[in-house]
Amino acid sequence: MSAAKKYKPMDTTELHDTENIAACLKKGDSNSNLTSTNLGRSAFAAQNMNSASASTNGERLPNFSKIGGAAHHGNEIRSTPTTSNLLNRMGAIHNTKPGDVKKIVIKNFKAKPTLPDNYSEDTYVKLEEAVIAIQQSKPIKYSLEELYQAVVNMCSHKMDAQLYTKLMELTEQHVKRNIKMKELTGGSLDKLILLEKINYWWLSFCQQMIMIRSIFLYMDRTYVLQNSSIHSIWDMGLDLFRIHFAQNSVVQKRTVEGLLALIEKERQGSTVDRGLLKSLVRMLCDLQIYSSAFEEKFLDATNQLYKAESQRKMQELEVPEYLQHVSKRLAEENERLLHYLDSSTKHPLIYNVEKELLAEHLTTILQKGLDLLLEDNRLTDLSLLYALLSRVKNGTSELCGNFNGYIKKKGRTIVIDPEKDKSMVQDLLDFKDKMDVIVRNCFEHNEKFTNSLREAFEFFINQRANKPAELIGLFNVFMHIYVISLIPFCFFIAKYVDMKLRSGNKGTTDEELEKTLDKIMVLFRFIHGKDVFEAFYKKDLAKRLLVGKSASVDSEKSMLSKLKQECGGGFTSKLEGMFKDMELSRDVNLAFRGHTLSNDRDVTNLDLTVSILTMGYWPTYAPTEVTMPPQFINPQQIFNKFYLEKHSGRKLQWQPTLGNCVLRAQFDAGPKELMVSLFQALVLLLFNDKPTLSYEEILAATSIEDGELRRTLQSLACGRARVITKSPKGRDIEDRDQFDFNNEFINKLFRIKINQIQMKETNEEQKATEERVFQDRQYQIDAAIVRIMKMRKTLSHNLLITELFNQLTFPVKPADLKKRIESLIDRDYMERDKDNQNQYNYVA
Repeated sequence: MSAAKKYKPMDTTELHDTENIAACLKKGDSNSNLTSTNLGRSAFAAQNMNSASASTNGERLPNFSKIGGAAHHGNEIRSTPTTSNLLNRMGAIHNTKPGDVKKIVIKNFKAKPTLPDNYSEDTYVKLEEAVIAIQQSKPIKYSLEELYQAVVNMCSHKMDAQLYTKLMELTEQHVKRNIKMKELTGGSLDKLILLEKINYWWLSFCQQMIMIRSIFLYMDRTYVLQNSSIHSIWDMGLDLFRIHFAQNSVVQKRTVEGLLALIEKERQGSTVDRGLLKSLVRMLCDLQIYSSAFEEKFLDATNQLYKAESQRKMQELEVPEYLQHVSKRLAEENERLLHYLDSSTKHPLIYNVEKELLAEHLTTILQKGLDLLLEDNRLTDLSLLYALLSRVKNGTSELCGNFNGYIKKKGRTIVIDPEKDKSMVQDLLDFKDKMDVIVRNCFEHNEKFTNSLREAFEFFINQRANKPAELIGLFNVFMHIYVISLIPFCFFIAKYVDMKLRSGNKGTTDEELEKTLDKIMVLFRFIHGKDVFEAFYKKDLAKRLLVGKSASVDSEKSMLSKLKQECGGGFTSKLEGMFKDMELSRDVNLAFRGHTLSNDRDVTNLDLTVSILTMGYWPTYAPTEVTMPPQFINPQQIFNKFYLEKHSGRKLQWQPTLGNCVLRAQFDAGPKELMVSLFQALVLLLFNDKPTLSYEEILAATSIEDGELRRTLQSLACGRARVITKSPKGRDIEDRDQFDFNNEFINKLFRIKINQIQMKETNEEQKATEERVFQDRQYQIDAAIVRIMKMRKTLSHNLLITELFNQLTFPVKPADLKKRIESLIDRDYMERDKDNQNQYNYVA
């Protein structure tokens, strides 16, 4: 035979295309026993025949021949004499006239194609040599095309099962031989070197199996696909590798231990070969032993490492530093998952890290560090704390509970401490702003934390506010009320609002004042006894309106609108009435001035302004009798006559405690105008008649109450504007003190405001205000009981108490309600049922 020529190997696509052509040619002859595959294969073989064997004498051509002979150009099969002979064997081509359709007749082979003698044995040897050469990384004697064609021929003649078995035996021998190498089983080899050798063996095995599969590809795509009970060549190789790798416990154990040691080394801060780790972890995953052989041991090692580390770090580090350490560890573990660990490990790994570093020390972290973080307003650390605790079970709940406890403890120290009374409201507003920022920025505006913040403020604010509101003892209709000395929180809220709304509150814009009022309303919502606040607020509002000290009518009405929106129209009806009285008083004063100008010429030197107050709207003022000078009595009588003529049936009751005057005074330095209270004016006018007066003389001449007179003299003789002098000198006013008019008084201002020394409201005045509130509460309780009984006629004690709690807007105890019920029974508004003492009947 002629020398073999080299051809471009026919790939699988070309082979199948040839088979398709053969199938088309075969169509039409249903009796043919030649399969399309054999036909295509015969056509392919026909190309490779030499020209000498292509005679036309009718001799049957051999089915197989050595590679070579036919002309082949690229992937194109050209028509040759051999091809023509083959076509002549298959049927005659009829020459017909132009226009006629050519018809090809295909005839069966007279005998089935057969293999040469000893072909299978020779092919087995050839393929075995090729496989062993690949496994040993040696050159292959034969071309890949020749080997591929040999596999095709073997499979076409039903020898694919034996071929698959032989290949599996060769692969298994190769795996066994490598797994028993001394380098892998010996214990003296370094772990890193061992891992590198195993990795090299694994990568080489994968490359070998890929090359072997390319040779046996036809068997993999025909025989293997047709038999579901056997593995593909690649899976067969992996299966054999897995079986022997798993059976050799020494190699598997050393491999896993080496991986764990390398990962632990990385966790300690050393640099390791992540590519090696990734390759070996992929090997375990491909072998499907990742979970059983590696993952369980890896998670156990992780738990042990972080358990010991967390206990050590909790003692060494402060909470902020510990949180940073935990965040760093979690980032490292996520990076390992990204680089070489399998994704299925993510959940158990992160869960175990969070469990050991966070969940096991949750209580310690919160008790040791939360108060410090909140106190120092460490927003970044608080955000990190919230983010970390959100990852563990009950983390946010525990954090919320401890957050609530801190607010209650901190707020209680602000509210209960009497030494902080002056700055209490501002401290609470600042504290509330601080906690709001933390909830909004650090706790992601979590609704649970928002509600906890609200509940905590309501708790500690009413720790103080509730105590004065409790009725300690009630005796029938006399209603003797005992109030403890602690000032209610409502008082300080009202005083803070008064301070902000006074005209002396400079340096504050309307926008800033509006924001402050909104913040105050937040604290106001936490108060249970809002009627106590209303009493104090009404008293301060009265002073601002009567003395003209209100900073802005718009701000006053804005605050009134906020209260109305929060508590309803009934809460602000009296306050609105006070503003209405001031508007009506302006109209009355304009009419009075017109009246005095036209009739009473004697009073034109006195500019009299009177505020007409409806008694039901304004705070209750105790009637005070003082001795007025003639220049005050005459205008007062004229106004009485003027007003009563216009409003018959009304009665005017003058309140000197609320009056104020402007006096013109002559000093050696020149004239001045003094803005003083009515009591101060009565004292100063006495010095027109006598330059020196004793305390007893002033008391007799003015009839001012002793305590009020002492405060008045103290403001005139001991304050900043000392228009009179006292001897002997001192801050307190004694009965034997003497007072002289101070002609040497000097002040750069022409109009001078001399403030009255106010009596501290923490004593009798506060108690009187609280008593009025508590009396009003008794009336409201009585009215509610009568209203309910009148509607129900008969009601049990428990149902009556429940109805009262639903209707009353202020805090009250069941014991207090029971006392009011007893009082109504004594006054015959209701009675106990004769048959059931726990039931009440309404008495019409």
